Amino acid sequence: MRKKLLSMLLVGAMASSFVACGQPNTANTESGNASSGDGTATSSVTLLNGKPEIDAQLQDLAALYKEETGNELIVQTIGGDTNASDELKKMKAAGNMPDIFVIEANQASSWDGLLADLAGESWTDKTEFELVDDSMGTIGFPYTVEATALGYNADVLTAAGIDPSTLTSPAAYKEAFETLDSKKDELGLKAVLGWCAEPSNLGWSSGTHVFAQYLDAGLAADDTTYIDLLNDGGQVDHDRMLAFAEFVGMMNQYSDPDLLVDGTYDEQVAGFKAGEYAFITQGNWCVTSPDDVDFECGFAPYAFEDGIDTIIAGPPSYWVAYSEGNVDGAKAFFDWCAGDSAQNILVNDAGLVSPFDDCQYEAVNPFYSSMKSYIDAGKFSGWHTMLKKDGLQNQTCQVFADYAQGKLDAESFTTTMEQVIADYYAN
Repeated sequence: MRKKLLSMLLVGAMASSFVACGQPNTANTESGNASSGDGTATSSVTLLNGKPEIDAQLQDLAALYKEETGNELIVQTIGGDTNASDELKKMKAAGNMPDIFVIEANQASSWDGLLADLAGESWTDKTEFELVDDSMGTIGFPYTVEATALGYNADVLTAAGIDPSTLTSPAAYKEAFETLDSKKDELGLKAVLGWCAEPSNLGWSSGTHVFAQYLDAGLAADDTTYIDLLNDGGQVDHDRMLAFAEFVGMMNQYSDPDLLVDGTYDEQVAGFKAGEYAFITQGNWCVTSPDDVDFECGFAPYAFEDGIDTIIAGPPSYWVAYSEGNVDGAKAFFDWCAGDSAQNILVNDAGLVSPFDDCQYEAVNPFYSSMKSYIDAGKFSGWHTMLKKDGLQNQTCQVFADYAQGKLDAESFTTTMEQVIADYYAN
């Protein structure tokens, strides 16, 4: 992906870095410098990974890093029921911090004074997506660009006679969902949509990614209208939220009922990969390899108002270097990670989209072609959901869950969301 195509994306915009989180799968090892047998200085650094779906590829990355440089990278991957942010708080309290960990842009202030300034590192000349903080400097290393929208199974839509390019209004989606629902047996579908509003397992998805559509769907990448309103005391545009609520209500209606209220991320993704759902409420991270599916994947917008024709795209969360850890070792790894060997693994094996303009590898991610077509056409919105007040997603996800359980209708979803958000910002 060329810098020219992506340079308009906001440096601070990102997709969520967390899928599901819990205890690291590798015991922490003391970081620092040592000497190899020939007297050459070596380095050992730990990296806390919040994306369990690429753990195997990061372990391969660590092995290659040691082979090529003699330095050791210890990858600790989070998996389970708590997110990486919560785990980091425990690790900091225990004095057991990794040298490299992942943050979202709106979490930077909570690490003020504890993140190394990476300005001047060679990799910063190869990307425009490094995270820059006004007070701390260049603090974030971008490792991929991601997108989210309604992912779809193109083969199923074709078989049903549905052109995804026409899905730019609620009416078009209603007709498409009705068609797919009437042909479920013929198409081998369990449900039209794989969408889960269970707050414990997938609250990060509903409260951050799906909520992101209210904030940004249909807007230009640099349009901050609704995030600015939100961050001004927790204000919500009632009419826009109501239109969004009505669309979510349609999603609830056509989702797999077994998944909607009690499902997990693994069940959601497995169902989509198996061809049981025509649509899925995730991003390009949910299907990373051509071997994952036997059908073409694509993105369609959350068109909850007429004319919405954008997906959300931008850099993900960032790797940062803990200032009290092995900073030199972290910098050495980042420099190597922006190079050819690492990019080969991250793009071709992990299915990531490189943020570096000199990367020679075209992403193998099955969603990449669709994602790139939106970006080439300028049909992408920013990831401003990650700039909301930290922790808001833990409140909004419960409103989605109550709606999915039938406790709310579109109007009460809207008013409840307004109240929950206002209360959270007030406190």
